[in-house]
Amino acid sequence: MTPDTTVPTELVAAAQRGERRAVERIVQENAPWIRSVIYGMTGRRDLVDDVAQQVWISVWRRIADLQDPGRLRSWLYSIARNAAIDALDAERRRPRAVPVEERQPAADDQGGKGPVSVLESREVGAALQRAIESLPAIYREPFVLRHLENWSYAEIGAALGLIEDTVETRLVRARRLLREALEGRV
Repeated sequence: MTPDTTVPTELVAAAQRGERRAVERIVQENAPWIRSVIYGMTGRRDLVDDVAQQVWISVWRRIADLQDPGRLRSWLYSIARNAAIDALDAERRRPRAVPVEERQPAADDQGGKGPVSVLESREVGAALQRAIESLPAIYREPFVLRHLENWSYAEIGAALGLIEDTVETRLVRARRLLREALEGRV
């Protein structure tokens, strides 16, 4: 679903009256987009499910506060963005253990490659993931939405409240920062 999709105001009004099916439909129609926003903010797939769940709980609790049903997408974006930032802050404060599967290649997951090749592929992927995570949010969001979610510059601009030239500039800077971060490592 692209960011310019609209939700009928009647659906929002029904959700505000507490009609569960209306809320479920809003969730269903916006879940992929919200997941993209969360991933765009965090750069981490391992956080998306938990943050999305927090977003939908917040939506359920606060839908009655939405003043203008026509601004549902902007409201959802704001909730998702703030939840993602909160999750990142919490993750940064918590020490992180490396899962066993990241330390050692699985024997049945080598696909005909030798253990060294599999390990090198995982190391490259992990380095890229860390580099994406380390990007400042103003560059990470458009980068993820463009290169991992395949959004157009116009869609990114609409979601982030930016003009397309600014989206392009941020993408150029994000790529440059990633190149610098990965130089000599990959």
